[in-house]
Amino acid sequence: MAILPITLFGDKILRKKVGTIKEVDNETVKLIKDMFDTMKNANGVGLAANQVGINKSIFVADISMVEGYEKTKPMVVINPKITFRFKEKSSVEEGCLSIPEVRLNIERPKNITLVYFDTNMKKHELEADELLARVIQHEYDHLQGVLIIDYVSDELKENIKESLEKIKKGEVETEYPTCLPADRLQGKRDYQLK
Repeated sequence: MAILPITLFGDKILRKKVGTIKEVDNETVKLIKDMFDTMKNANGVGLAANQVGINKSIFVADISMVEGYEKTKPMVVINPKITFRFKEKSSVEEGCLSIPEVRLNIERPKNITLVYFDTNMKKHELEADELLARVIQHEYDHLQGVLIIDYVSDELKENIKESLEKIKKGEVETEYPTCLPADRLQGKRDYQLK
């Protein structure tokens, strides 16, 4: 198990729709374990594979450290598809490990229905609400190449433009290892702790 560097905003992989997983091999199992370690190290509640530079349709989520959700089990979600979004919405502040120090109020459906596969490639259908629904939608968006900044007005984007430019250049401090686009393109998966 290893802690992987988290890809920062500006990397093209965060804007691409990821590839479907056909089978769960040893490499995928290792990736899942590493993703959980990486997410927990960064105090996150969800992490998509493309956030660690991997073009696979998989995300992990664990909200059990949030008050009121202690009994919620960690999830491994492979090849997900949101099949239904309920009409009722709520607006809640969200952050993103790939866009550190930026927090935005994002309006999302309060309830969703998700179809996905587990590590045995067994199909599941889940109806999720509140925080779990929000985390699933956030991570699902990552797999579609969508980021939280895509939900806000042009005016608000203008307000955070300077912060986004700093993130692109790696001029942001994080408590977890990160990877700049140039590092990943040069095959440098080593990283610096800032």
